[in-house]
Amino acid sequence: MNVSTLIKQYFTSHSNDVAIDVFDEKNIYDVYQRVIETLTQHVNIETTLLQALNYCFYEILDNVLTHSGKELGIVITHYNPDEHILSMLVADDGRGIHSSLAENNKYATLTEPEALMMCIQDSVTDGKGMGFGLYSTSLLVRDAGLRFDIRSGSHTLRLQNGETTILQSDIWQGTIIYLKLQTDKEINPAEVVANRTNVAEQYNETFLNDIELKELW
Repeated sequence: MNVSTLIKQYFTSHSNDVAIDVFDEKNIYDVYQRVIETLTQHVNIETTLLQALNYCFYEILDNVLTHSGKELGIVITHYNPDEHILSMLVADDGRGIHSSLAENNKYATLTEPEALMMCIQDSVTDGKGMGFGLYSTSLLVRDAGLRFDIRSGSHTLRLQNGETTILQSDIWQGTIIYLKLQTDKEINPAEVVANRTNVAEQYNETFLNDIELKELW
């Protein structure tokens, strides 16, 4: 993967101030934990947003190893505390969403733009997962997102200002997930995961110590 190209395209004004992590099956949890722990240290990031992001971020990482056909993925993050904006990108150079969904006979005839539109729907999967990760991420973006791109092949699905559009884009062999979130906005994390799991409790138990928990309550 051409990391410098990704930085230039998605982190133009912060090219010298991004964090880059490469992950695989062996270190995926360590990378996930390190990124969320780093964000947790910023006291001006809303805890409710982190509770929801904690779930969505791991799901996006896991999607790479489960669906891309590749053993490695990359994470690029940048946080701007003055503007309360978190930018996060996860990319792979695997088979891409269109080819992945086509492994499920139910979606075998979809065009590439149709596959991108379907991948953020609930329970849409190639058969190797639950089809909930990108759907829940789309709900996070609905509540606290400034922009959400899913780029794969020669198209990009973009969620922005409450609208979903499909754009023609330069070809990317694989999948790029790009999130831009407003971090000072309080949300309901349970709604992001459609009340299917207790993401608040999961985040609190993993990333907040007892003293911090008492302060929250």
